[in-house]
Amino acid sequence: MGAGGSVGVRWGDVLFAAIASVSWALVGMAGVAALGLHLLGADSAASLGPMTAAVVVLGAGGSVSPSGNVSAFGLEGAEATTAVDIAPLGVGLVGALLLAFFFLRSLRGAGKVISGGELAARAGSVAVLFVATMGGLAWAGHDVITIDGDALGGALGLDDTGDVPGGIADRLPDGLGDIGGLLPGGLPDRLADLADAKASVGFTVNTGDSLVGGACWVVGVLVIALLASRRTPLPRGWDAMHRVVRPAASALVTVLVVAVVAGLAAAAYAAVGDDHPKRVVGAALLGTPNGVWLGIPLGLLVPWDGEATGELAKVLPDPLDELLRAGAEEPVTLGRLAELDGRIWLLGVAAAVMMLYAGVLAAARTPRGELSVAGFAGRCGVRLGVVAAIALPLLVWLTDVSADASLSVLGFDAFGAGIELHGSVPMAVLMGLAWGAGAGSVGALLACAAGVAGARAAALASASALGGGGGRTYPDLAYVPGPYRPSPAYRPSHDDTNPYLRPPEDVHGAPTVAGPMVPPPPVGPRRPPPPVGPRRPWPPEEEGPPPGWPGRRG
Repeated sequence: MGAGGSVGVRWGDVLFAAIASVSWALVGMAGVAALGLHLLGADSAASLGPMTAAVVVLGAGGSVSPSGNVSAFGLEGAEATTAVDIAPLGVGLVGALLLAFFFLRSLRGAGKVISGGELAARAGSVAVLFVATMGGLAWAGHDVITIDGDALGGALGLDDTGDVPGGIADRLPDGLGDIGGLLPGGLPDRLADLADAKASVGFTVNTGDSLVGGACWVVGVLVIALLASRRTPLPRGWDAMHRVVRPAASALVTVLVVAVVAGLAAAAYAAVGDDHPKRVVGAALLGTPNGVWLGIPLGLLVPWDGEATGELAKVLPDPLDELLRAGAEEPVTLGRLAELDGRIWLLGVAAAVMMLYAGVLAAARTPRGELSVAGFAGRCGVRLGVVAAIALPLLVWLTDVSADASLSVLGFDAFGAGIELHGSVPMAVLMGLAWGAGAGSVGALLACAAGVAGARAAALASASALGGGGGRTYPDLAYVPGPYRPSPAYRPSHDDTNPYLRPPEDVHGAPTVAGPMVPPPPVGPRRPPPPVGPRRPWPPEEEGPPPGWPGRRG
C-alpha cells in the first residue's frame, strides 16, 4: 500500500528514481554543453553559465531568441537581428541516454511484471520533474554581450581622430585583416569607425516554448526507451511488444548510436592533424549527431531541399556548401553530391551496411519459433520496415537546419547570410519502409545461414513467443527453452537418428517387455502357521530372561 492509498505504487521509490534520472541527465547535458562551448572559445565573449543553460534548453527541445542592438556603420538596431534554429543534438543525445538508462533501471527493479499504474506514475514523475527543471534553466539562460567602441578603441590605441597605429593589422589574428578588406576602406577604416560604435548582442530563452518543447522531448525519450529496451517489464497484456516491436526497435536504436560513436572517432582523428584541435573537438561534442543523422537519410536516397547564402555557407561541409551556394533549384541528392566529389558514394555504402547490420541484429533478437526460413525472413522484414518508416522521418525532422543572420561587426558583413536545409518527410517514410523491409529480410536470411536466428532473443520475448502470457502460473524458466521444452531452433527428432526412439533388436514388440511372455508358475496351497504355545512367565525368581527376550544380555 503506497502513499495516498494507491495499491502497488511505492511513491518513495518512484520519487527517488525520478530525481536520480533527471539529475544525471541534466548533469551530463550541462557537462557536454559547457565543455563544447569552452573548447570553441565561446566563453571568451560571455559568461559560460548562461550560455550553458541556453544550450541545454536547445538540446532538450527548447527555444532561444537571440537579439542584437548595433549602431555602427550606418546599421540601425532593427536590422541587427539574428535567428538560429539548430538543436545541438550532441547535448540532447547524452541527456536522452542517461535519462533512459536510469529510468529503465528503476523499472527493472520493480519486478518481472509492472502494473500500468506504477508505470504511469514513474514516467509521469520523471516528465514533471524534468519540465520543472527546464523552467529553472529558462530563468538562468539569458545574457547580453556589450561591445563598447570607446573602450575597445582605447585598448587598440585609437586616438580621437580615428587614426590607426602602424602595424596593427600585422598583429591581428590570421584572416581578420582579410575580412576587413572586404569592405571599402579596408580594416583600418573599419577600426576607426568602431571607435564610435555601440553594440549589444544578447540571447533569451523562450520560457513557454521551452516548457512545451521539453515536455515533448522527455515524453519522446521515455517512449523510445520503452520500445527499445528488451529486458524491461511491461504491464500485463502488452506481451506482443516483447516479440513484435522491441527486437527491431532496439536493433535500429543500437546502430544509430554506433554511427554517432563512429562519427566521434572520425572527429578525433581529424582533430589530431588540425591547426585548432580544440575547436574540432568542441564542435564534435555539440554537433556530431547532427551531421551523422543528416548523412544517414541522405545516404538512403532521401532528397533534401536547401539554400545557403553569405558567410554562413562556409560552415557546411564540402561539397554540400558548393552545391547550395550554386543556387540551383534542384533538390540535394546523393547523386548530385557525387558529381562534385565521387567519394560521396561511400556515404551510401555506409548507410546500406548500417541498415544490413540492423537487419541481422533484429533477426538475432527475434524469437523464431517454428517458422520456416522464408516465413522468418518475411516477418523480420515487415517489422524492421515499419520501425524504419517511423525512425527515418524522425531523423529528418531532428536534423532540419534553419539559420539566418544580419550583423556587421569589425567589417564582417553577414547581411543576407543564411542556411536552409530540409528533408522530404514523405520520401523518408517510403525509403525507410523499403530499406527496412529489404535489410530485415536479407539480415534474417544471413542470421539463419549463420545459425544465430533468435539466438539473442530476450527471455521476455521468448516467453511471449512460446505462449506464456498474462495467465502464466509457473516461473519464467518453465516457459523458456530447456530440457522439457526443446528450443524451436533445432530440427525435430527422427526415429532413425534418435537412439531413444529406436528400440533395440532383442526387445520384443510388446512395450517394456523383453522376449515372449511366459506364464507365471502355479501357486500351491499355503501351509498354516505353526501353533503358538503359551509363553513361560518372566522373569523367574531363580534365573534371568531366556535368550531372545528383551533386556537379556549375552
